[in-house]
Amino acid sequence: MGVVGGVVGERLLKERPKDARSWALLGAARVEQGRRLADPARYSRAERALRTSLKVRPRGNAEALRGLAVLANARGDHPTALEWGERALKLEPKRWTTYPPLIEAYAGLGDGEAAGRMLDRLKALRSGPVVMARAAAVYRDKGWREDAAAQLADAVAAAGEPAERASYLERAGQLAWERGDREDALRYFREAVRVDPDQRAAQAGQGRALAALGRKAEALSAYREALARQPLPEYALELGELYESLGLRQAARAPYDLLRSQVRKAAAHGADGNLVLGRFEADHGDPRAAVRLLRTEWERQPSTAVADALGWALHRSGRSEEALEFAVRATEGAHGGGVRSALHAFHRGMIERELERYGAARRHLREALSINPYFSPLRVPEARAALERLGEPPVGDGPPDWS
Repeated sequence: MGVVGGVVGERLLKERPKDARSWALLGAARVEQGRRLADPARYSRAERALRTSLKVRPRGNAEALRGLAVLANARGDHPTALEWGERALKLEPKRWTTYPPLIEAYAGLGDGEAAGRMLDRLKALRSGPVVMARAAAVYRDKGWREDAAAQLADAVAAAGEPAERASYLERAGQLAWERGDREDALRYFREAVRVDPDQRAAQAGQGRALAALGRKAEALSAYREALARQPLPEYALELGELYESLGLRQAARAPYDLLRSQVRKAAAHGADGNLVLGRFEADHGDPRAAVRLLRTEWERQPSTAVADALGWALHRSGRSEEALEFAVRATEGAHGGGVRSALHAFHRGMIERELERYGAARRHLREALSINPYFSPLRVPEARAALERLGEPPVGDGPPDWS
């Protein structure tokens, strides 16, 4: 049920206020609207509809429970999503729609093994593009890029509705971007916007790829358009950093102010923006405040992304020894950091350089630039400069530093 479906649902509920299924469908539609419009106020309305569904039918209402799990994931509250999803699973273990929100919740909690188990159960019940796309996300988190790309290619080919196809194209573009394929990424992002002009994630992706291609004016335009229609803090952070890379520090203030205001607005409606706010504060604000935010986030949902952000915030606040533990977690598969991220490798390399672990620092900074030589308009020059200062390892200096 999309935006139109939500309106129709509201009309039907005026006639049948005791229809639990219609309340659940209305809640699901409002979650989707909130996600597409980056409007967390719709999450509060979604919660009211879903809880009304449970009030009308408190027993056996798996549809409302699933909706609440999807809502919690949209809010970035993965522990709560897991609770609702597990309750739905007990009621309907054979219904395939029970599994996607559980997979997302486990991934957000940094439990890749559980996410993989849920994916296996989903695949036993269902095939098709939705399952392929979900598999791609799990494979990407494990570092299986080729498998993830193959699943997304199949999902794009099998997709029905234009918005669905555009969503998978955007994810394919993101995978291409993460491996440094600027031209392929731009092609996917442009095709996604052509198929669905409301695909704002793909518009922001175009900004990312265009900036990497040196087409800065077009990149700024793409980011501004994405932010105007879908004001996500993540896009604001990227736009601000692009401005800074161009020496336009004053211009960067507007997207940074938008980031803060959107995080506050999200928090007022139960959404968690601490990860992106912590990342912002670590680099552009108060690193000690970032540590406090991200420490709380880590205690609630210890994902790879949070480990990386917390490690970097600790480093930026002068606590590099403590930071290294989290940087290792974010980059070592044995600790759950299977995803190949240039930014994570860069952060680890810079932390190791500060700790005078020069061999490891060289290795991880080179790895960052090998994974994606364009991963950040601000950080790539820093990585290259740090490598130049480190120089080549001394000849005959013994075995490499694997610490």
